[in-house]
This record gives sequence, structure tokens and C-alpha cells, in this order.
Amino acid sequence: MTATLIVALDLDTRTEAEAIIDQLGDAVDFYKIGYQCFYGADGFALGKDLLRAGKRVFFDLKLLDIDNTIEKGVAAIAATGATMLTVHAYPQCMRAAVKGAAGSELTLLGVSVLTSMNDADVAEAGFARDTAGLVALRAEQAKAAGIGGLVSSPLEAEMVRSIVGPDMAIVTPGIRPAGAAHGDQKRVMGPAEAVAAGASHLVVG
Repeated sequence: MTATLIVALDLDTRTEAEAIIDQLGDAVDFYKIGYQCFYGADGFALGKDLLRAGKRVFFDLKLLDIDNTIEKGVAAIAATGATMLTVHAYPQCMRAAVKGAAGSELTLLGVSVLTSMNDADVAEAGFARDTAGLVALRAEQAKAAGIGGLVSSPLEAEMVRSIVGPDMAIVTPGIRPAGAAHGDQKRVMGPAEAVAAGASHLVVG
């Protein structure tokens, strides 16, 4: 199995982001724009410019709001031609997002449990399940909602794949080479292991 590489533009300025894009050239055609770049480096405009240049763009915005707001917000992102967009994997939110993306090529991704969280963090947040149990629940709900895939740590990729089947995307942050520092991530895995576990996309930055 192979996986698609997504490079995270987690940078403060557009100048820094464009320097990375120029350095990578044709070697990379898929970029993730999250909060840091979106708000600090004019990332929405950068994303639209990348799309016009023939690149693929993943807006990692983790949307969560009332149904109408989600539907309209997702429709606005879909209109840019973006490839992927994250929403929190609450059933109501995912169903509204599906309505907003209808008729577009946008792949919606439900964020299951952040890779910076472990069992203690999940318990502190008030969930009566451990991390794996909550990820499994979100995977079942995402499949039922009809969205395109999930974001989960590579540690749960094999379990998620067994739940959602072969067609949905499994996008895994928390990718670390052997011996590398974990930083603020708690559930990490090496790239080869993540692909073997069922990840379809690896986010690195």
C-alpha cells in the first residue's frame, strides 16, 4: 500500500510558506493550511493561489458550529476547489457539512480525537470512553454520515480502516521518524508503519 504525502505549511508568514513551496517544487503537489498559516500568513489567499497553480489544498480548519453555519461555511470552502476540509466528527456537524459540500469535489474529513490527546485528556474532557473507543465511535459515525474520511492518529489507523472499509480516506498527522522528538503530539508513529496500518495520507511538516 502507498500513501499520499501532504506537507503542512505551519508557518507564520506567507513569505516563509512560499519559500517552502518553492524549495519543494514539483516534488510535492499537496499542502495543508491550518490555523497558523490561515490566520497568520494570509493562508486562505495562499490556498486559492496554490489551487490556481494546479496544487491540491487541504484546509485544516476543524469546523464546529450550528448546522446552518457549517453548511454555508463548507459550501464557501468547496467553491474554492479545495481538495480536503476538516470538521469535528460530531454526527450533526458532519451531516451539515455533507449538505454544504454536495455537488463539489471536496473531501470532508472528520477529526476523531486530536493526536495531542491521550486517555487522561479524553477523560478530562468528559468522555466515558478511552481514546481508542472514542475514535472507533467517531469512525462509525463518520461512515454513517457519508463523509470522505477521518483524521486520526496512526496508532488507530488499522482499527479505523477495519470500521470504514477500503474507500474512505484516513489522514494521519503525528508522523515522526524513529528517534525524533514527539513535540506536542502524544500518539505518533513512523511513516512506513502508518501506511502499513492503513493510512491513505500522511501529514508532515
